Amino acid sequence: MVLLWQHSEEGAIGFVINRALEVALPEVLATTDGLDLSDYAHTAVAWGGPVESMSATVLTTHEVSDDDGWEVIPGLYLTRSQEALDSLIRAGAPIFLTLGYAGWGEGQLDQEIEQGSWLFTDLDPAYLFEFPVEERYDRALATLGLQGTAFWLPPVEA
Repeated sequence: MVLLWQHSEEGAIGFVINRALEVALPEVLATTDGLDLSDYAHTAVAWGGPVESMSATVLTTHEVSDDDGWEVIPGLYLTRSQEALDSLIRAGAPIFLTLGYAGWGEGQLDQEIEQGSWLFTDLDPAYLFEFPVEERYDRALATLGLQGTAFWLPPVEA
């Protein structure tokens, strides 16, 4: 399940939002000095995609300044700024942190869409902050009137 946050003629960028890593936020942010991370002890970090797998991106419902990020959809903000992340932690804001991202070159995603490789639904920030990672895919499918068990792919013949 990918949250697409940029799509233009030059290409597209998004994050996988339903694949948690075996690490919690404080383990990734161990070098953040002087910040109390105890409220985030059980906050999972997601694998955002194969591109720049060591770069972090944060999504939050807490407003981020235009200098530090932008609003992806109403009420959901994105930042890659360490200063903004520190401010979010100090404020106790909800944080969804991904490592890496998914990217498509010019026309690549459009071609995949034309081939029927993708389903689309609107994103509700609740997917990121209220539902466990393992429920996100099924909840997104349900908004389209579908169930994950409704899909069957025939075996690939050798």
